Amino acid sequence: MCGIVGFIDETINYDALDTVDKMGQVQESRGPDSFGVWSDGTLGVYFKHQRLSILDLSPAGHQPMLSVSARYVISFNGEVYNWKKIKFNLEQICGQINWKGHSDTEIILMAFEVYGIDIALELIEGMFAIALWDRQEEILYLIRDRIGEKPLCYGYFNGVFAFSSVLTSLKMHPKFEHKINREAIGQMLLHSCVPPPLSIFEGIYKLMPGTYLKLSYANYKNKVLPEPVRYWCLTDFLDNKYNGSIIDAQNELHMLLRKSVSDQIFADVSVGCFLSGGIDSSTVAAIMQEQSPIPVNTFSIGFHDPAYNEAHFAKSIAKHLGTRHTELYVTSKDVLNVIPQLFSIYDEPFSDPSQIPTYLVAKLAKQHVTVALSGDGGDELFAGYNRYLYSEKLYNKVSHIPYWLRKLIIHIPVEYLLPLNRFLKLPVKSLNDKLVKLYGLLEAKDFFSFYLNLTGNWLNYNEVVLGINGNSSLWERRILEFEKNPVLGMQYLDSLGYLPDDILVKVDRATMANSLESRMPLLNHNIIKFAFSLPMSYKVHQGCSKWLMRQILYQYVPKELVIRPKTGFDIPISNWIRHDLKDWAIALLDASKIKNQGYLNAELIQKKLDQHLSGTANNASCLWDVLMFQQWLESS
Repeated sequence: MCGIVGFIDETINYDALDTVDKMGQVQESRGPDSFGVWSDGTLGVYFKHQRLSILDLSPAGHQPMLSVSARYVISFNGEVYNWKKIKFNLEQICGQINWKGHSDTEIILMAFEVYGIDIALELIEGMFAIALWDRQEEILYLIRDRIGEKPLCYGYFNGVFAFSSVLTSLKMHPKFEHKINREAIGQMLLHSCVPPPLSIFEGIYKLMPGTYLKLSYANYKNKVLPEPVRYWCLTDFLDNKYNGSIIDAQNELHMLLRKSVSDQIFADVSVGCFLSGGIDSSTVAAIMQEQSPIPVNTFSIGFHDPAYNEAHFAKSIAKHLGTRHTELYVTSKDVLNVIPQLFSIYDEPFSDPSQIPTYLVAKLAKQHVTVALSGDGGDELFAGYNRYLYSEKLYNKVSHIPYWLRKLIIHIPVEYLLPLNRFLKLPVKSLNDKLVKLYGLLEAKDFFSFYLNLTGNWLNYNEVVLGINGNSSLWERRILEFEKNPVLGMQYLDSLGYLPDDILVKVDRATMANSLESRMPLLNHNIIKFAFSLPMSYKVHQGCSKWLMRQILYQYVPKELVIRPKTGFDIPISNWIRHDLKDWAIALLDASKIKNQGYLNAELIQKKLDQHLSGTANNASCLWDVLMFQQWLESS
């Protein structure tokens, strides 16, 4: 796991080596063990690599790395888990190879040289963001892994083309312009993150998962930004249908999970596992412990508020599995201490509240290990979110009410909606939340609007972000026709949107801020392909979500330790904004301050804050979005 950065500038009137060095230093936590610089001063091409040593801790794994023929230069962030197989096949083709070391970087660099870009990418299993310079053809390739575990941004500014693992590095370039993208603010308020290809800065883009950018030097000089090339997409195999029985599927998934965990626990440093006590992390921990001759290190975060605490479940599972378990209970004071760091941890506004416990559990794990496995991806792949259980029936009920009648209903005083809410049986925590959600769902014209009302915050973000027109989600561009299968539609949207844009960003930034590598066995692309081939009845079976994963876990852990309602990895943010974080929130959301900044509607935000502080509405999610933007804006 590392940090990469570089740029091309044919008209340099500054110290380019010093500049690329400073750009890399910003990412030191991503790669604290060593760094390297490569440049071609004639063309104005500069790379810097910050290394977190995981495989081959010797200087033989140093980057940027040149290929055997010296044609290619690579700066590689991530891990390739099937490097042994690729190495074997290369030796079958090329004969004896004089390897300098045993890093996966050296092996995939040889694969690019022998197979070419497209074939090599088909062979590679792993998570990665890659910058590859072809010295012979004078072409820069920027490559991102299939599902988007590792970040990569790029763009032009003042004659410079630059790329980086994080946006913060680009700000260190003397020619960079800090112009905020207002549409990105709107998307962030809607989704709690900025979906690619947008970034918070105008002219800077984030590479989409499963794509690569091919930029020739001629195109650079002409300031032509080519469209990224897609080499992998979830839609490529949505038509694949699994024909085996549910028991066959369970056995095949178990085999795939064992292989993925086995591949990912290999490292030249210590490896542990995050353990929340949920189905996915418990399954990964169980399989990991099964393959380890010694107790595995597991880590969890707890809260003193019982409504949000699952640490005791994780502790019970760890005890049963025989892991070496460490837990940390989080207080509002811990949150306050982390908040000032968020702008540097997350290089653009990001407002999933679970960012804080994720950072804290990563900090805890780093005290013991350098690599930590997690169960991320299981909810999206195997229908684990609560909305997957009720969404289809709910959507069918709502969509069968004539739209004109629904428009009338939402203007009825809320107390008269209680009978309708009992009919819809909307499972949200409080009456006010129920009514807010109910209003939005009744207003949904189609499946995607229905999905946004379940998952989004500021649905009409053009009312709060000044100077923009329109009001649409970037995720909508990724949708297929799912009116007849809402659950599959939500899985698809979550896997292409919520998972890479929110969950994986959260985990990458939180772990990398602590120089900890995170690995996600469930996101092996063979498991993803398998999961989407399964009938929905294999995922939601007999009213039980994530059925296949549960059956595998029950082979390791008694049912009574894991059968309970699902909760998210959240913090009691609503109560904290009303109490412990109240002064901080009021200061950041000061109306005169917001008016002077000129980005947001101060009156609307003040109304939301007043409602929340008075207890007449729970606006915590919407307010946290704005608070995180304000915190980032003041600190950046």
